Amino acid sequence: MTILVTGATGNVGRQVVRRLVEAGEDVRALTRSPETAGLPAGARVVAGDLARPETLPGALAGVEKMFLFPVLEAAEKVVELAVAAGVRRIVLLSSATVTAGYDTEYHLPVERAVEASGVEWTHVRPGEFAVNSLHMWGPSIRATRSVVDPYPDRGSTPIHEWDIADVAAAALVEARHVNTAYTLAGPQTLTQREQVAAIAAAIGEDIRIEELGVAEARAFYHRQGGWAAANADFLLGYEDYSGVESAPAEPADLAEAEPEQAPGTVTADAVTGRPARPYTEWARDHAADFR
Repeated sequence: MTILVTGATGNVGRQVVRRLVEAGEDVRALTRSPETAGLPAGARVVAGDLARPETLPGALAGVEKMFLFPVLEAAEKVVELAVAAGVRRIVLLSSATVTAGYDTEYHLPVERAVEASGVEWTHVRPGEFAVNSLHMWGPSIRATRSVVDPYPDRGSTPIHEWDIADVAAAALVEARHVNTAYTLAGPQTLTQREQVAAIAAAIGEDIRIEELGVAEARAFYHRQGGWAAANADFLLGYEDYSGVESAPAEPADLAEAEPEQAPGTVTADAVTGRPARPYTEWARDHAADFR
């Protein structure tokens, strides 16, 4: 039984490949650049691009199950090709924003396309990725051992990407997860300040928090570029999930606020039976990335 993992070099997809190979599954890993994929031995790496469905028929041939990275623009065509190739189960990497009810334009249409196809499905809906810390704070921690944040006392429940991968892998190989949506969060509620402290402990060095105003922090991350620049407006409250402009919250308004949880949110252990990884473990796993 062949399982196709799309988005195979992403934060989650790479770990799904690893879990399945370790479990002895026949894994085919889809990437746009097979020559630089660096995926585990035992996975058959194939070329393809979800945004260009015409590149997929060869990769889909003989596949019975698929881990699907969401690409809205081509979702219906990709699912159509998968069904025509004989795929019987699709596990979709979705988002907790669907459960919360404010993602109607990106992940929800992909979920609907999968469900309408008639195949077995599981939606994996993680909330905040712990790895966002690396994308947002990594450059300044590596350069100056500092973090810029206007909301250091804001709490959240970041989830280790390895836990997301464990849930996805379980859904691919176990029938009990069919036609189920899992909304996931990490097992710890931590403020930004506590997350920085966990990273500092992991690398064995002090990290200073520079508590700038919201506008100053926004300008800093726009200058930093990359992932931080692309996501700063949303993360700092200048736009909502749909990209509509909004007014950022004042730090005092967030200091006592509990992190929002989508209805029915669980931690990975509820699905896998193994303890969910705390943020402190995530920080240790990524210590080298911050040095």
